[in-house]
Amino acid sequence: MAKILIVDDDKAMRGLLRARLESSYEIVDTGDPDQALGLAMEYKPDAILLDLMMPKFSGFDLCQSLLSLSHTSHIRIFIITGKESGAAQEYCKNLGATGFFQKPLDFNLLKRRLAEELGTQRPERRGHSRVRMRVSLKLQGTDVSGRPFEEVTFTENVSAGGFFCNCAASLAIGATVEVFLVGGKDWYVGRARVMRKEFDINWQRYGFHLEEKKDLWVLQA
Repeated sequence: MAKILIVDDDKAMRGLLRARLESSYEIVDTGDPDQALGLAMEYKPDAILLDLMMPKFSGFDLCQSLLSLSHTSHIRIFIITGKESGAAQEYCKNLGATGFFQKPLDFNLLKRRLAEELGTQRPERRGHSRVRMRVSLKLQGTDVSGRPFEEVTFTENVSAGGFFCNCAASLAIGATVEVFLVGGKDWYVGRARVMRKEFDINWQRYGFHLEEKKDLWVLQA
C-alpha cells in the first residue's frame, strides 16, 4: 500500500484528509513542520500533502528542503492551501511540486491525481543503472523566465536513459532541453526532460530523462 505523509497545522484538516484517504493509503501525519523532514526520511512516503501557511516554518521552505535532499527529492509533493495566488502555484511548480490544490478541497480530483501519480513510478526511479563516467555536454533550452540559454557543462552520472549535471540556468521540473555531446565538435544527442532538481546556495543540479535519443548517446539500453 502506498504511503502518504500529511503536513498541516490544522488538526481538523489532517483528520479530514486521513478519513478520506486511509482506505487506500497508509497515512502518517504531523502538525509540526519541524518534524516533517525527519518523518519523511524515516517513513519514506510515496507522496506528501503539504500545507503552505504554517507557523515557524512555511510550506515553501519545507518544499524546497524536501526537494533539495537526495533522500527525499523523489517524493511527490502536493501543495494544499487556502492561499489564492497564481504566483505561489508557479513558485511551487518551479521548485518541483507535483500538484497544487486550493481549499476547500475537491477530494475527487485529489484522489484521481494521487491514483495517477502513485500508480506508476517516475522514470528517474525505475530508470537504467547509472554509471560514473565524465561526459561533456551542451544544453540548449529556455529557463523559467522564458529566456533562451546555452550552457556547456559535464556529467559524471549517466545511464542509457538519462543523466545528472549541474546547470546555472534555472529550469522548471518538466522543462525540456536539447542535448549535445561536446568534443572536437558538437554532436546532437536528442531531447531531455527535467525530472528532478537538487540545489544548494552555490549550485543547482538536475536529473534529466532522455525522451528522444540518437544512437550517439554514450550508453545504450
